[in-house]
Amino acid sequence: MKQIPAPLLTLIAGVVITLASLWLGYNHGLLPEQASEQAPLVDELFNVMMVISTALFIVVQGMIIWFMIRYRQRAGDDTDGIPVDGNLPLEALWTAIPAVLVIGIGVYSVEVFQEMGGLSPGSHPMMGHQHAAAVVAQAPSPDGQSIGGDTMPLMAMTEAEAADFDPQYGFGAGTSMMGNAPDVTVAVTGMQYAWLFNYPNSGIMTGELHIPVGKDVQLDLTAQDVIHSFWVPQFRLKQDALPGQQTGLRFRATKVGTYPVVCAELCGSYHGGMRSQVIVHTQDEYDAWLEENQVAQAETSPDVVAANLSKNSSMLPTGDFLQPYVAEMGITPEAIAHLHPPASEVDSAS
Repeated sequence: MKQIPAPLLTLIAGVVITLASLWLGYNHGLLPEQASEQAPLVDELFNVMMVISTALFIVVQGMIIWFMIRYRQRAGDDTDGIPVDGNLPLEALWTAIPAVLVIGIGVYSVEVFQEMGGLSPGSHPMMGHQHAAAVVAQAPSPDGQSIGGDTMPLMAMTEAEAADFDPQYGFGAGTSMMGNAPDVTVAVTGMQYAWLFNYPNSGIMTGELHIPVGKDVQLDLTAQDVIHSFWVPQFRLKQDALPGQQTGLRFRATKVGTYPVVCAELCGSYHGGMRSQVIVHTQDEYDAWLEENQVAQAETSPDVVAANLSKNSSMLPTGDFLQPYVAEMGITPEAIAHLHPPASEVDSAS
């Protein structure tokens, strides 16, 4: 059989490598589920990098294995190998290809970073400690200076330019000065070794984050002691929490569920245990949670025995609602029966 021409063989190998790389790049299963609107942006960038990495791995490792087999030393062959002084076209090729790939990935990653709010107006890199995806979102003071740390002047832009730059989610996105107020705002405080979540104007402080699905959520992060990093893998978001300086993070969850919150910055001996969770509710469930916690955390009289927190529990007669408590308190059912029902029960009965 006639030997296959080298150009045709190279073409076939290129097609096979391309198809294999594309399949593996989009079917690797290395990322957790997507649970936010910006997660597909990050995943697409990761998939492109996986395609390129897979192709390079197959080519490089394939050539190594091929040369090991093709040019191995035969038995009884003690001669020297062919001297090769250099090959300028080959050296230029293997320099140009990685350069083009690196520049292309760099431009693409900057586009993703920009779309996620990393280069939004009113944000500037933190001083001294800067991650690739950590940009501080400072609220401006009336004199055009940022508050909460240093006083670096904000970026001067026209309204049209600001509108073009205003991202919908991500790092420092959707600032109030752009007229794009979030649906939910939560103040997040990192400390050794816990996260605290404060819901302004509601009196609610929790150790886990509760948010409604499909709504714009703004997190205002800070730290009490050392630098922490707020990371939700399913949201593809990570932002540093800095002592004495506020950072911002805005997102929109797309799936109801419970997802881990991890501190991704080494913050001390028990850094590995600094975990919490974000619970994404439906709107009705979130409203019920908000109402229940406002009642539960409100300052009440010490004489209060039980609070009817369920939205539907107002439909229960007073005797049925107090029944779980009467045995422990030694109250007889006859005494419960003499309680006067509230006006709402009388109205509903009539």
